[in-house]
Amino acid sequence: MDPFEDTLQRLREAFSSGRTRPAEFRAAQLRGLGRFLQDNKQLLQEALAQDLHKLMTLSSTFIRKEPFGLVVIISPWNYPVYLSLLPLVGALAAGNCVVLKPSEISRGTERVLAEVLPQYLDQSCFAVVLGGPEETGQLLEHKFDYIFFTGSPRVGKIVMAAAAKHLMPVTLELGGKNPCYVDDNCDPQIVANRVALFRYFNAGQTCVAPNYILCSPEVQERLVSALQSAITCFYGEDPRSSPDLGRIINEKHFQRLRGLLGCGRVAIGGQSEESDRYIAPTVLVDVQETEPVMQEEIFGPILPIMNVRSLDEAIDFINHREKPLALYAFSNSSQVVNQMLESTSSGSFGGNDGFKYLSLSSMPMGGVGNSGMGRYHGKFSFDTFSHQRACLLSCSGLEKLNEIQYPPYTAWKKKLISWTLASQSCTLL
Repeated sequence: MDPFEDTLQRLREAFSSGRTRPAEFRAAQLRGLGRFLQDNKQLLQEALAQDLHKLMTLSSTFIRKEPFGLVVIISPWNYPVYLSLLPLVGALAAGNCVVLKPSEISRGTERVLAEVLPQYLDQSCFAVVLGGPEETGQLLEHKFDYIFFTGSPRVGKIVMAAAAKHLMPVTLELGGKNPCYVDDNCDPQIVANRVALFRYFNAGQTCVAPNYILCSPEVQERLVSALQSAITCFYGEDPRSSPDLGRIINEKHFQRLRGLLGCGRVAIGGQSEESDRYIAPTVLVDVQETEPVMQEEIFGPILPIMNVRSLDEAIDFINHREKPLALYAFSNSSQVVNQMLESTSSGSFGGNDGFKYLSLSSMPMGGVGNSGMGRYHGKFSFDTFSHQRACLLSCSGLEKLNEIQYPPYTAWKKKLISWTLASQSCTLL
């Protein structure tokens, strides 16, 4: 019998209920911890004396941000310039030497990054390496001081396993199924415009794009009509001829996506053309949770709609799946949007809009759980590639002031040490 199962289940249920989220609850717990230390000071001192025979002192402290050393950045194919250079900026700003491994799938960008970019940087501190999965595996057999990977959860697990061999720290920017809840109280055309923009941008090949819609059957009927209007407005009567609609990256992904068109029922689009890897902006209805389109990240211009009867059912559906990289909620009611925000967990959240936050360097980008770990963008990138080194500096003289820390510990010394520790502060530089 597992001695931990009941305890862990109790704690998970408490977290799922939202008990730990209010600020008042957190403050109460911290006050309780403070009372524990105050009420049991003597008891703790006796326990420490029994276990370790020990006590500590005053000095100035600060945090020094230092480069990790040699870091590797493994970037994806869907935004091959942006998702290579953005973490590179942070790594270089933090003072690291960098190995950049661009995706072999986006061949044109890979060639430019390998042949041209090094001409602009100090090649004694920067290198671009090429290759596919086999070469990447060989690369990760080496010890790095930090690994930054952007890609799928499946490959992310491989990267993390490789990192574990050398206890290398990692940032994993992964993906997943990003839900989009549409409330009954909404303007369907406004929702359709915003969802269509962010779903079909870059032909749907965006890790934070809405991956599926949850709404009532009544909203679905109005929303499908509005999505058709939005798609026609954005891409014309013949989306294939639109200069604003992208194409699928390669034949392998094209065939995978064409297979997903058989899920549910096609309400909009569904056309495909193998010669130029075109898949029309598509909406699927009557989709079942067990179908492939709901089991894997779509990464293409296909948008399935699933029906729920209420906001609570939508929240329950989301919370019974892996934590997504992004989550979206549309409603005229701020209470509905806030309830979705407070009752779920995701890497990022958009209320009544898509992933505009990616354009803001003040906002971090990163997942949680199965959608990744760590974050970057702007100063967050610098911090990610910096080791925050805790430092203490003490004066080499003034020994008389330090004598209170030396044994034997008289009652007077203990009282003075306790007062010092209670009033000590830390300066963050």
